[in-house]
Parts: sequence; C-alpha cells; structure tokens
Amino acid sequence: MGTRLEAKCLHPHSMCSGLGRPSSREQLLLPGGGQAEAMHCLARALRRVSGPVRGWGQQRLQRLGSGPCPPRGAGAWGWGVGLGLALGVKVAAGCEQEGAPRRGAAGEVKPPPPRGFARAIESSRDLLQRIKDEVGAPGIVIGVSVDGKEVWSEGLGYADVENRVICKPETIMRIASISKCLTMMAVAKLWEEGKLDLDAPVQKYVPEFPEKEYEGEKVTITTRLLVSHLSGIRHYEKDITKVKEQKEKANKALKLMEDVKKSNQEKELKEKEDKDTERNDFPKAKSEQDGEAKGRNLKPVKKTKEFEHEEYYLKEKFENVIDSLKIFKNDPLFFKPGSQFLYSTYGFTLLSAVVERVSGCKFTDYMLKMFHDLDMLATVLDDNESMIYNRARCYVCNKKGRLVNAPYVDNSYKWAGGGFLSSAGDLLKFGNALLYSYQVGQFKNNANKLLPGYLKPDTITMMWTPVPNTEASWDKDGKYAMGWVVVEKQQEYGSCRQQRHYISHTGGAVGASSVLLILPEELDSEVINSGLVTPPRGVVVNIICNMQSVSLNSTALKIAKEFDKDKLA
Repeated sequence: MGTRLEAKCLHPHSMCSGLGRPSSREQLLLPGGGQAEAMHCLARALRRVSGPVRGWGQQRLQRLGSGPCPPRGAGAWGWGVGLGLALGVKVAAGCEQEGAPRRGAAGEVKPPPPRGFARAIESSRDLLQRIKDEVGAPGIVIGVSVDGKEVWSEGLGYADVENRVICKPETIMRIASISKCLTMMAVAKLWEEGKLDLDAPVQKYVPEFPEKEYEGEKVTITTRLLVSHLSGIRHYEKDITKVKEQKEKANKALKLMEDVKKSNQEKELKEKEDKDTERNDFPKAKSEQDGEAKGRNLKPVKKTKEFEHEEYYLKEKFENVIDSLKIFKNDPLFFKPGSQFLYSTYGFTLLSAVVERVSGCKFTDYMLKMFHDLDMLATVLDDNESMIYNRARCYVCNKKGRLVNAPYVDNSYKWAGGGFLSSAGDLLKFGNALLYSYQVGQFKNNANKLLPGYLKPDTITMMWTPVPNTEASWDKDGKYAMGWVVVEKQQEYGSCRQQRHYISHTGGAVGASSVLLILPEELDSEVINSGLVTPPRGVVVNIICNMQSVSLNSTALKIAKEFDKDKLA
C-alpha cells in the first residue's frame, strides 16, 4: 500500500490494448538492467498493491519472488501483473537501488549524485548542513562545477519560511559583494576595448565627483585604485577615528597571530620533523576563524557592528548612479589614495558612474547586456518592485536570536557593489567564463579549435594579481587584487601545509551571505599539449544564503578541495 508505479508502454499491441496474454518474447525492462535483485523488488512491489492473483500471473510472480502471493482484498490482478511485465516499470518505493533519486527532508526529490563525485557530494552536503544548523540559516543553495561542467547543485532548507517554499537550484538570492566581481568584468571589458584608461583621474569620466585633497595636498583617484579599495573613499563608517582604531587593532592582532604561528611551527619542527600536518596547521586554522569572526561575514547569532550602520538600511530609490554619489562625494578621504587599503562599497558606486559614462549607456543596461552575453539570464537587479520568479525572502536574527524577516531596503545606491540577485547556476557560468579566459591562452595546440574567452588571458592575469598594500578580512592567506581576493600557491615547510592558488569573493548584505570561489587546476604542459583536454580546468564553488552574517569562504574552499580530490582519484 502506498507503492507508486510509473510505467512507460513498450508493447502497444499486446497488453496495453487488453488483448491476449504476453508472449514468451516479451521482456521486463527495468532501469539499470534486468538483474535478479531488481526482479525480486518488482515482485514484492506488485504484491503490495495486488489482491489475489490467478493462473499465469500467480505462477509468474511465484517464480520471480519468494513464497506464495498472500490474499489481499478482492479482484483479479493477473492482468496487472502481466501489464507490469510487458511494460518498463520504475519502482518508486520498496527497493532503493544505487544511483536512484533521494528524497530530502522537506519532501523534495534529490537527483542521484553524478558518478565519480558521489563521495564529494555526500561529504560536502554534510558539511553544508552542519554550517546551516550551526548558524540557524533558513536556506542555503550550492552549486559546484568541475572542468566547466555543473556536477552538483542543491538547495537546503527554505527560500520562504512562512510559506514553506523549499530552496532549489533555481532559487534566486542576493549575492551582495559578489556584485563587485561582476562590475570588475565590465570594467575589464571596457579597458580591453580601449574605452577606459585605468590610470586616468575619475573626474575625466565623472566630473560630478569633486577633486579631492588629503592633509592639504591635492590627490588623484583613479579607476585602478577604486577596484582595489585603495582610493581612500569611506565605507559605511563615517567616523575616521573609529576606522583608524579598528585598523590598528586588526593589524596588531594579525601580527600577534603571525608571531604565534611562526613560533609554534619552529617549535614543532625541532621536536619532530614528521609531526602531524594538522598540528602545524592549527595556528593558521585558528587565525582564519578569528579573522572571519572579525570580518564582514560574521557568524550569528549576535548582531554585528557591521550591520549597525544606518546606511545599510537606506530606503531611498535612486534613479541613476550619478544621483547616488551624493551620499559620500563630499566626505573627506580617510587616507592618501594608494597608501592604505579600506574596503569600500561606495568606491564601487563611483566605479559604476565611470562605467556608465565610458559605455555611453546606463550602468544597469550595460550590465544586463553583459549578463545576456554570458548566458546569465537569472542575474538581475535587486529591484523590490519587479516580479522576480524564484526569489527567496531575506532573514536576520533579532536581539533574542530568533529568525525574523529582514527589514526593507533599497539597494539602488550600490548596484555595482552589492545590488544584484543571482542563482547558483548563473554564478557557476560566470566563474567558468573567467576560468576559461584565464586558461585558454595556455592551450596553444588547440588555439585554432578553441573560441576566444570573454576576456583576454592577460586581462584575467592582471585582475588576479595581488596588489601591494591590500588585505582580505575574510581570508588572511590572500591579498586583494582587482575586484577579487587572490591566494597564491605557497608552502613554507616540507611535509607541511600546502597552500593552493585560488580566487574568491564573499558577500554580506541585509538578509544575505554569499561566496564565489575558483580553484584552477595546476596545468601540466604534457596534458595541455596532448590536445585531449580543453579549458576551463578547475573547480568552481558558489554558495548563497538568505540570512546575513554567515561566514562561507572556508566552507567553499573545503568543498572545492573535496571535488578536486575526487576528480584526481
């Protein structure tokens, strides 16, 4: 009882027409083959839904299963057995076979894991579920691609808690500061086309932004400084004294952690050369946790200082990016441009004005055209008025630690720095477009066969080269480059931790958290020259969550390494 049979007719002229009994040539067709185990499963499933069986059908069932068919109710089911044998039958309940769809906690059907990545998917799903449970996030969506092919996408939890709408791969959420990566691609494209000079004063393109001075000296802000957060333009904190105090504390803490790390590593190496790598790595692991706990993407439940700034909750709708400059354009610089790093979403608001003037069309129109070229059709503006299908609701934790709806905000003042919505699938496409552009130049033997990337390889190399005087609050191993954080390959000691080269960006907005991480494959010249492989080569991971203050960068890196391990196995 309760067993569901889904059938596809393969013999329209026999049992489906109700004529005669099946011939000896008619075969039972089951997904995955006609193994004896599957035949027993079918027999048991049919007995569950059948009543007394007579004649040929009873004999056939007894040969397939074990023991006599128990009487259940009235009615002759012999033809039903014959129909099951004449059709290709998928048993949806009863015996679960390897590779069959899974059913999630919320009732949704999960697709079977792709062959070759089942282990990585199971371990990553468990890790993601633990993170979700730990922070109390209502919903999380993940997407993973390997060598340009999506191998896993899944939603956990709810996109809408009140209406019990579950998360799915198509769910659309705020991507927060990953918007900066999208804007950086637009800037790079305009630079490639010769329309934008990265080193020209921004006033060349946006005269509405006033010229600046620092300590009585006239200074220059360029596009290159804006994309690396070196312009001196403030973030949401207006008090320069508080910003300087916070930076001093962070620098002292970082130096202390580095000293502890170095001391511990030297001590361990002296005691035993082949000590466990985990112990060598512990100071760094703690450093990453502490750094993330002080960064933008803090773990709840407590409301963080970052989201106490009033400008996070602006409700004014700006008709264009030039109008939104009024929020900060007359404020003093916090330091001399180029001398220090200060993460600034407003710097990207100014950058959007540069893109608008250089491209000759509205910033939002230019970005939507770029999304169309990249086949990112689910990536749109975070516009409250528009009807956006599959859009998730946003949540925060109140002072008592309870989940509540996020307050209303209008993100039109920061389209470029945190104003887009997207899906896991679209962000995988974006990551792979970058990875392809980065690697395509190395496949010289296939140069005539491969299409060019959206950007040139040299452009991506420039974007992903760490810039001096920068830092990354969410990844102490990395430095900020141009719209991205880059971690370079490094190993300090033998038989100890190996640091892989990867690129990432996290995001934190009202009611949302996100990360996009790209782990390029370390290409071997022999493999490249073989002509058997093509770009992109590597793992791309995207995680989006509909609650703010969830740290996801280290989780994304662990998941990327799991898939990389299965790929090489």
